[in-house]
Amino acid sequence: MTRSGVIAGVLAALVLGGAAAVFAVVWRPAIDAIDPAQRTFANDLVKHGRTLAVIGNCSNCHTAPGAKDFAGAVAVPTPFGTVFSSNITPDADTGIGRWSEAAFRRAMRDGVDREGRHLYPTFPYDHFTNVSDEDDRALYAYLMTREPVRSAAPANRLSFPFDQRPLIAGWKLLRSATYHPDSSKGAEWNRGAYLVEGLAHCGACHTPRNALGGERASASFSGGDVDNWQAYAINAHSPSPVPWDADALFGYLRNGWHPDHGTARGPMAQVVANLSSVDPDDVRAIATYMAGVFGQPSPDHRRGAETVLAELKAMAGRASETNAAGAAIYAATCASCHESGRALPYGGINLALSTAVCGSDPRNLANIVLAGISPREGERSPIMPGFASSMTDDQIVAVLIYLRTRFSNEPAWTGVDQVVAEARRTQVAALRTAAASRQPPADLAQRDKP
Repeated sequence: MTRSGVIAGVLAALVLGGAAAVFAVVWRPAIDAIDPAQRTFANDLVKHGRTLAVIGNCSNCHTAPGAKDFAGAVAVPTPFGTVFSSNITPDADTGIGRWSEAAFRRAMRDGVDREGRHLYPTFPYDHFTNVSDEDDRALYAYLMTREPVRSAAPANRLSFPFDQRPLIAGWKLLRSATYHPDSSKGAEWNRGAYLVEGLAHCGACHTPRNALGGERASASFSGGDVDNWQAYAINAHSPSPVPWDADALFGYLRNGWHPDHGTARGPMAQVVANLSSVDPDDVRAIATYMAGVFGQPSPDHRRGAETVLAELKAMAGRASETNAAGAAIYAATCASCHESGRALPYGGINLALSTAVCGSDPRNLANIVLAGISPREGERSPIMPGFASSMTDDQIVAVLIYLRTRFSNEPAWTGVDQVVAEARRTQVAALRTAAASRQPPADLAQRDKP
């Protein structure tokens, strides 16, 4: 054989080998469809699955405004375009009614649907891969006993090449290691770690993303961006004026607020609303694990609410002198609640304790001032009117700058006017979407993560 023939043979072998390797990474076989009518589940298994679905916030991503539960079609914006959540009701044609338990477990573990297609990681299977077989079985039982809804999700709106599903197989190779129990820790800590790193997928919102959309493992729980809200750092980098501990986390996650930290707002309010209905022991386990993630506060940060308030008391005069317009708005619209000392629901948190005021950007505070805080049904929970219709953008900008100066020692925000304008546009769009669905608009100002 000639030299050129040898080279050609080697190149051909490399091409074929590369193609085989790509095929092995990308291709997944379809799993046989089943007859939905042949399935029965024990009541206790279904009940356990319901609790797990609540912890995983499944309905929040798979139930569109005005639509039936779990019917999908929720738009999930990403830097690469919009992905629509799938129908996870047991409808045989548009849902997962023909999925076997094995197909469901593969989707949870590997992000591959019954037909063998790779799922976009807006479905957080990089966390759900940590869910046990037993819990997957219970989730499957619960979803398969829901009302079947015939509803096909709209086509995803992704730019090329991100609309090519085979690329997701390569993305999956970059995922970090999964959760493993720590024998040096107690049962409560390990239960919390299992829930946080798995089904509750807290890091999906609270961890920054890299250029490919994956969580930055080196910055776990260091804060993220979700739906024009800042998901705060929930580790040692937390901007909270008062350090979090397990008791404060439990109260916040169970009740939706804490006197030293404020109120859950936006989609975080959906999370705590769900957690309010699960076993308190599971919430306590989550709080215990996350308290360890926060770690012990530094000496400069190891202070209580009374110390924080005393430190900032002298700043009132300075802030009023430098921002008379913002001070006047605060006095007229905010002080009567936030400085009244009244109990819930009409007494507001002292803003010197607010993470929204001390955070690294003003998005969350802008959202709160525009839309307010709706009370939780049947509870004496915090309440605040929204000022979107009674304040101009310039007035909201003035009061936000005043609050930052008056109630924190942090550097001044920049670009507050652009942030307020974008917050208003986002909320107007959400209101229009809710109106189009003929449903009351969802609470637009109930998310503020610790």
